[in-house]
Amino acid sequence: MDTDILQSLAHLDQSGQAQMVDVTQKLQTVRRAIATCEISMKTTTLDAIQAGNLPKGDVLGTARLAGLMAAKQTSNLIPMCHPLNLTSVDIKIILDENIPGYQIEAEVKTKAETGVEMEALTAAMVTALTLYDMAKSLEKTMVISNARLIHKSAGKSGDFNEPKGDYCDI
Repeated sequence: MDTDILQSLAHLDQSGQAQMVDVTQKLQTVRRAIATCEISMKTTTLDAIQAGNLPKGDVLGTARLAGLMAAKQTSNLIPMCHPLNLTSVDIKIILDENIPGYQIEAEVKTKAETGVEMEALTAAMVTALTLYDMAKSLEKTMVISNARLIHKSAGKSGDFNEPKGDYCDI
């Protein structure tokens, strides 16, 4: 592989092997990221979750806790992520009858040398996956979609805000 290309890809060493980016010389700054996704389902499933009528118990509370725990475990799941001391994880599960289903928003903060985008994305997706797991006895056709980063602040690349209407399904 071309040496110039290799040098521009921080996750590859000189021989093209994967490596964790060295952030030793970077300054610690306050980092924040917000990711979102949604889970759609039949109205009967949504109604059962809202009524608290599922055999596995508190669906929304369990999903929120799973998302928080997932953010803290991101470096164990994603090979090139640095272990980070997260200072805040906030999970919002927002009822959206137009889907029908839920919008999930995960906000993660830290003071570190590297950002928390992957932690926010992981938290949002695991929250949705847990909602699916908790309600799959009622419906197996639920769809998790529109996972994306909507905001990040600080770091070498600066701030990012999702352009409105510009996302893809994952």
